[in-house]
Amino acid sequence: MASILGISAFYHDSAAALVVDGKVVAAAQEERFTRRKGDHEFPANAVRYCLEAGGLRVEDLDHVGFYEKPLRKFERLLETYIAYAPRGLVSFLKAMPLWLKQKLHLPREMDRGLGGGYRGRYVFCDHHESHAASAFFPSPFEEAAILTLDGVGEWSTSTYGVGRGNRVDLTHEVRFPHSLGLLYSAFTYYLGFKVNSGEYKVMGLAPYGDPRFRDAILGEIVDLRPDGSFRLDMSYFNYCQGLTMTSEKLHRLFGGPPRHQESRLEQRHMDIAASLQAVCEEAMMRAARHVHEETKQRKLVLAGGVALNCVANGKILRDGPFEDIWIQPAAGDAGGALGVALLIWHQLLGNPRRPEPEDSMRGALLGPRYEAPEIRRYLDEVGARYASFEGDEAALVDRVADEIAAGKIVGWFHGRMEYGPRALGSRSILGDPRNPEMQAKMNLKIKFRESFRPFAPSALRNRVQDYFRMRPDESSPYMLLVAPVLEERRRKLTDADAAAHKDPDLRRRVNVLRSDVPAVTHVDYSARVQTVDARNGRYERLIRRFEEKTGCPIVVNTSFNIRGEPIVESPDDAFRCFIGTEMDVLVLEDLVLEKGEQPASVKGALDAEAYRSSYELD
Repeated sequence: MASILGISAFYHDSAAALVVDGKVVAAAQEERFTRRKGDHEFPANAVRYCLEAGGLRVEDLDHVGFYEKPLRKFERLLETYIAYAPRGLVSFLKAMPLWLKQKLHLPREMDRGLGGGYRGRYVFCDHHESHAASAFFPSPFEEAAILTLDGVGEWSTSTYGVGRGNRVDLTHEVRFPHSLGLLYSAFTYYLGFKVNSGEYKVMGLAPYGDPRFRDAILGEIVDLRPDGSFRLDMSYFNYCQGLTMTSEKLHRLFGGPPRHQESRLEQRHMDIAASLQAVCEEAMMRAARHVHEETKQRKLVLAGGVALNCVANGKILRDGPFEDIWIQPAAGDAGGALGVALLIWHQLLGNPRRPEPEDSMRGALLGPRYEAPEIRRYLDEVGARYASFEGDEAALVDRVADEIAAGKIVGWFHGRMEYGPRALGSRSILGDPRNPEMQAKMNLKIKFRESFRPFAPSALRNRVQDYFRMRPDESSPYMLLVAPVLEERRRKLTDADAAAHKDPDLRRRVNVLRSDVPAVTHVDYSARVQTVDARNGRYERLIRRFEEKTGCPIVVNTSFNIRGEPIVESPDDAFRCFIGTEMDVLVLEDLVLEKGEQPASVKGALDAEAYRSSYELD
């Protein structure tokens, strides 16, 4: 038996992944355990979990890999500071202590994190090779074109190549500072959202705007070539030499300084978001077409943080040249931990690869799980009241389907936790998509987040073509593809709705009923679809029971957390979120809790306001 541990750490979203004899055994992000969103420290808790899941000790590991090469990254950092000197002095002085203390001594830091138990050598892999490996090796394809897009690794910001059998070969790159990911992050900063976590908010805001600044971005800032490669005019940015992302020149071009985080969103901001998204989609589509032409491959795999842009992904699948695409569900840096582990197994050790019909990610359900007796002990300790459905799953899903159909919001905690940024039915908050008030209620009373944010549908795979412009029985298990809602499902707008549809107040726009599943229909009649099938176990059976009762094969699915908080990992995390919000029902495996039945002593033990304020608004 050969066991390989992959690690990503010290930059953003630390994670660990365990591969044993080529099989993905476990993977998790450190933030879920520490409750610090985007935690970048050594993933000690994630490592501990992975080893426990594999029944291993640190001493049993045959190989440990790190997802990038720190010395090459340091080289890029120094060359950049020298190129911009003396303007980057403040940023240089801020960055150097951490590099000199920690990042230049990763073997020592890894030894410390692993408790000194590992006696082998560490394997350091190129950042984009880790992304490429995470995209190709778990995919269902024997061979495929590979496209990786993110902020920056060592020097590369975008790469492409081909995966065949047990090898990935990257042949072309775009190099720092020219980066599609950093372009998106710079505008995320300018629009008042947090870099490295707010990019998806910009994507969600874009449909409210008109892309009237698209030509300005392409004419002044981005030189986008027909092959999808590009160069940025760096005079509009500050990320090479400063502590901010954008320069005064960009602020003048778009009519003002960066938006303050909690200030009102203006139509100008929405139009900028729409313009940026249009440029990103165009760049990704051109790159996909060029890669198809150069590689002659029929399939495409994607990874890197930009591959989480599910709107662009959906357009590549629908309108691009590839027959099929597959996207790594943990496409960002966390997925690098899995990528380096698989790269060691296949490419370094030369082991063969046998693609599985769907993929080898096990539905991305690779994190911890908790059994009902353990959960019951916890609930008894805190004095919670619950109903037990142990041994009677049919009664459980029947009860929960009734609760959802009645308009209640349900916290659903079942099975292994998801790996990656999306909740996929293990750590989810569920609701009725037909309910016209569900989106606003979930955003404002459960998630405590911006009202414009859309929610995703979890749809039975065999019914997905009945609601969305997708192929019959098309698979989108990881919520990484956006598709239009079918015309026949759309609702004709009244005069009042049409006026509200153009209202500058986003709260009025959100409440317009646009389809017969309004809670999952975005302002542009799109939806970020997750397909659910037998691989999803109890979650699939719940949705099927909901369909039997209502005729609707869809539930609203959003991540089980509040704004600024990582997705819940443990029963304690889930219970605190349940008590601290206006959630109606909590399902912890086979146990069901009703909010109205909880004793005052339980509710009083947790200060809901303190709980919400303990997470930084992002």
